Amino acid sequence: MFFSIKLAQATDTPYIPLTDFGDNPGALTGFYLPATDGSNVSHPEETSLVVLLHGCIQDSVELANKSGLTSLAIANQFAVLVPQQSYDNNVKGCFNWFASQDTQIDSGEMLSIKNMIITTQEKLGAKHVYVIGLSAGGAMASAAIVNYPNLFQSGAVIAGLPYPCADNLIKAISCMKQEPAQSIEELIQFAKAIHPQQTHWPSLSIWTGDSDNVVNANNAKMLASQWKVLTQSNAKPTVTNESGYSISRWKDPQNKQSIELVTIKDFGHGIAVNPDIKHGGEESDYLLRAPISSVIEVIKLWGL
Repeated sequence: MFFSIKLAQATDTPYIPLTDFGDNPGALTGFYLPATDGSNVSHPEETSLVVLLHGCIQDSVELANKSGLTSLAIANQFAVLVPQQSYDNNVKGCFNWFASQDTQIDSGEMLSIKNMIITTQEKLGAKHVYVIGLSAGGAMASAAIVNYPNLFQSGAVIAGLPYPCADNLIKAISCMKQEPAQSIEELIQFAKAIHPQQTHWPSLSIWTGDSDNVVNANNAKMLASQWKVLTQSNAKPTVTNESGYSISRWKDPQNKQSIELVTIKDFGHGIAVNPDIKHGGEESDYLLRAPISSVIEVIKLWGL
């Protein structure tokens, strides 16, 4: 989960610094990309906002650019929000996904991210909000959709972990290398305890590499199992095997796809990019070449 992407300057991109977003106990910063100038949108009230949570030692704007998300947003006219961690908060620039004070509902970094999302949503008039998280950001995305299921339409966790997985660094390392110490039932009950009356949970796209030596692929399987019960999805998925990857899909009681688990063969720790296709992203540290692009497939799944 330790990234070495050279930090980009947000001022070199069309992203705008986000200021005045309310309480910021996590001391985060952020940037946003408006969906459009409004001149060619027939239904501005249907604007969507995609939130991208970066991994350790990553610049959020550069990740958006290199993953293909920025160009997709401009082409498809949806907005993007990229919260940014600081080295003052974490020596590796990671979101503190393993610290209870930063992952519990309305606390620390979690509250900062929530306030950024709500402020940007109101500023841009975005109707639906989606979240994509990579690695440490994937773990934070898991926490966000458990804490605020009504805030998100859907989520995508890439090389991430279930929530709650750890509440200290030692447990975090164990979880990354193996899987959560909690049982699947305990993961489910934790989410239900936060929202005992919740009947609808966001759909979820989960991505893992079968050769990921940073975050064990068992985490993706357990996340899918947790979400399968929360969304009341069918027990057995439909599995599609493609060249270089497989996709397991579950449907909810309304016969809508609620979960997909994408497992990429011979793939390590990172987000999948395919530089050979438009908006497919570019190879870099922890942006790894694959037969498909994670961002393209997720955005397509969400219909954006």
